[in-house]
Amino acid sequence: MVGERTNKLVGFLAATSRKLERPLAIMVQSFSAAGKSSLMEAILRFMPVEEQISYSAMTDQSLFYMGGMDLKHKVLAIAEEEGIKQASYAVKLLQSEGQLTIASTGKNPGTGRMETQEYHVEGPVMIFLTTTAIDVDEELLNRCMVLTVDEDSEQTKAIQNQQRTGQTLEGLIAGQRRASVANLHQNAQRLLRPLKVVNHYAHQRLFLTDQTRRRRDHVKYLTLIQAVALLHQYQREVKTIEIDGKNIEYIEVIPRDIQIANQLSNYMLGRSIDELAPQTRRLLLQMHDLIRGECVAQQLEQSEYRFTRRYLRERLRWGATQLRIHLDRLADMEYIVAHSSGRGKVTTYELLFDGRGREGELTLCGLIDPSTLTDPTNRSPDREDSMIVAPVVNKLAGSEANMAGNYDNMAGNGSNLAGQNDNLTGASRCHNGTFADSPNEGLPNEMQSGVDDLAETPKNANEEGNEMPPKAA
Repeated sequence: MVGERTNKLVGFLAATSRKLERPLAIMVQSFSAAGKSSLMEAILRFMPVEEQISYSAMTDQSLFYMGGMDLKHKVLAIAEEEGIKQASYAVKLLQSEGQLTIASTGKNPGTGRMETQEYHVEGPVMIFLTTTAIDVDEELLNRCMVLTVDEDSEQTKAIQNQQRTGQTLEGLIAGQRRASVANLHQNAQRLLRPLKVVNHYAHQRLFLTDQTRRRRDHVKYLTLIQAVALLHQYQREVKTIEIDGKNIEYIEVIPRDIQIANQLSNYMLGRSIDELAPQTRRLLLQMHDLIRGECVAQQLEQSEYRFTRRYLRERLRWGATQLRIHLDRLADMEYIVAHSSGRGKVTTYELLFDGRGREGELTLCGLIDPSTLTDPTNRSPDREDSMIVAPVVNKLAGSEANMAGNYDNMAGNGSNLAGQNDNLTGASRCHNGTFADSPNEGLPNEMQSGVDDLAETPKNANEEGNEMPPKAA
């Protein structure tokens, strides 16, 4: 799979979230022949075959009668959103509630009489959809993380180069190696357990509160953080707490998980100030410089500071009409939020823009800076737990993978699933990047780094000497 790096990472984490109580749902939206199906197939290739179910279409009642199939902690992939229009209600319910129950009339095989029969489908299920439609069921869309495929000419050129290279000897070699990489990651996914994930930082304001729809976006954001933590469960201490006589195992979120989720959220939900008119952009940057200075002087958080149009007119020397027009644009684009105290009251504003993306990068305003997080447990916020409570030695693909943290050999690739020295997302091994569909990918030291690279860790840290690969977060 050429390009689409962030889409692949988001999709991979979403598919991994099938192990959570409330998995993410993904919808890939693009024009026909843009590569949405290829993206879905590339992601699913790294999930165990027995943990995914794929259909081209579903009838309106089909999901309710799947009680005989085990859907719990699996991926339900539908090739086209058009194929589930009849079953959209059941899909939305299954994604939201994690289960389906229907009462229907049927014949009792013993008595021959008609009676009420109950059918139950147990989740949770991660739902994966693709669509070419522009107008999609809004309720379904709100429940999904929407990925859009890169459709520019440079991406088309890269795809064609990959298609041509696929006909060469180099392409043949890469194709064979792809299968072993996919098998490695499928085995790694099989080792993941549906542990609980505890986020000690969740009480802090991590996300925007400016619009009602942010309530559902907030849940997606928190689940994305959980998925990152769950993927690193063999690099965390598995803790146990007794609740009502039952032992519950869980792992904890660290700031690095939030940092990765922030960077992915910037791409999925963020905007670029390049979308703004030049004058509107100039006003935004002037406002940010002014208000940040005031916050420092008054020792306030930016979210606590309020200002009025009159204040901006006096400090920035903008005209009343121009200021009103550009502030309205910034409010529409969610760079500021207006707070009204009622009829006849002066409207005050809050600046959401935090200064990131001044050069036009995609950013989602209002996300908390992980470096400012305070840990209520008073531990070192950057400490990466690597102790495994219950060491397990698994026999995997003919090699022993030591889950207690030893550097061992898995499937002949020398990958550490122990949690100390390898990233299950493929951040630092020679097969990192995981989505090696390009003939030029999947080769040692040529793969793109994974989630860790998004968190700005040094690339190829393990290329020199025979040192152990760096510990991923």
